[in-house]
Amino acid sequence: MQFTDAATVAGTRRTDDGYLIAEARAVRTGIQLYLGSEMDMADKDVVRVYRPPEEVFADASLRSASHMPVTIDHPRDQVSADNWKKLAAGEVSTLAKKDGEWVQFPLILKDSDAIGAFEAGKRELSAGYTCVIDWTPGTTADGQDYDAVQRNIKFNHLALVDRARAGSQARIGDSAISWGAAPITVADERNPQMPDNLRNVMVDGLSVSTTDQGAQAIEKLTKDRDALQTRIADADKAHNTAIATKDEEIGTLKADLKKAQDAAPKATDLDKMVADRAALVETVKLIDAKIDVAGKSDADLRRAAVVSKLGDELAKDASDAEIGGMFKAIAKDAKPTDPFRAVVGDGLKVNGDLRAQADEARQKHIQSLRDGWKSPVDAA
Repeated sequence: MQFTDAATVAGTRRTDDGYLIAEARAVRTGIQLYLGSEMDMADKDVVRVYRPPEEVFADASLRSASHMPVTIDHPRDQVSADNWKKLAAGEVSTLAKKDGEWVQFPLILKDSDAIGAFEAGKRELSAGYTCVIDWTPGTTADGQDYDAVQRNIKFNHLALVDRARAGSQARIGDSAISWGAAPITVADERNPQMPDNLRNVMVDGLSVSTTDQGAQAIEKLTKDRDALQTRIADADKAHNTAIATKDEEIGTLKADLKKAQDAAPKATDLDKMVADRAALVETVKLIDAKIDVAGKSDADLRRAAVVSKLGDELAKDASDAEIGGMFKAIAKDAKPTDPFRAVVGDGLKVNGDLRAQADEARQKHIQSLRDGWKSPVDAA
């Protein structure tokens, strides 16, 4: 399909020979709006066509613009060797190149009629080119929807044209005859001194018409806003994660506390533990009073008692369970001593002096009984 695109000619100068040299930017990347009727899409009022950078700035596309002719208005047919002499008023002097989102065309007008028309106000330069329309809809990286994509862009000529019709439906390059679709302008009035066209920028779903500088500012502010929203969302997520982590830690501490409380010995358990320890210590002392019980565990006390009673060789490789069995066996013979039984077991023993005195007193008592009937004189 054949297309036209336009931009205002700027940065002009005259050579000593009277030629007019200019730098013009035309054909930019991004989304262009075309009438559905010109795109063979009668069911659509407007068709959104995307020109991706990789297509606009492709080497083959830029090389096709090198030395292409400049015409006054768009010719009905493509410029070729057959009609070049009749249609050409100048040419693109060197290779077209990338200039931001635009293609820059360094051109020279050599025909006096074309130079005169330019100086009289014919200031817009419209690119005539062919391309393949890929009717695959999609969304650009900045979130703009499109209906089709331009691919394999090949330039044919640049046309010096009048200002496009004023009004919301004015089209740049509206003097294209057989050159098919020309993009819908985004400004109600065009300033011939402005080097660029106004652009449509989507802001929160609304289409805003602005200059390239305005579009860049809007895009920057939009990106800054999106970045801030992302940071806020990330901060909220981190905050919620931190709260969840702390709640989990609190839950774990509560569970650990409950387990510790359940595992803690009761008062009755402590009493039994104290009684069992006291009984063990007493039994160990009965087995061997020389065993030091201070600071030793129950198992250590049992092992010490077994070693004392049965010898180290028997206890050396024995497990705690085996030691426990041995201790039970030797503990049966460890009986506490009755103090009274110990005193009288071998009979009551009296000190020697006390026994003599007792015998003497006994003899005196017996003698008094024998002599009790005698008178005092006889007794004397």
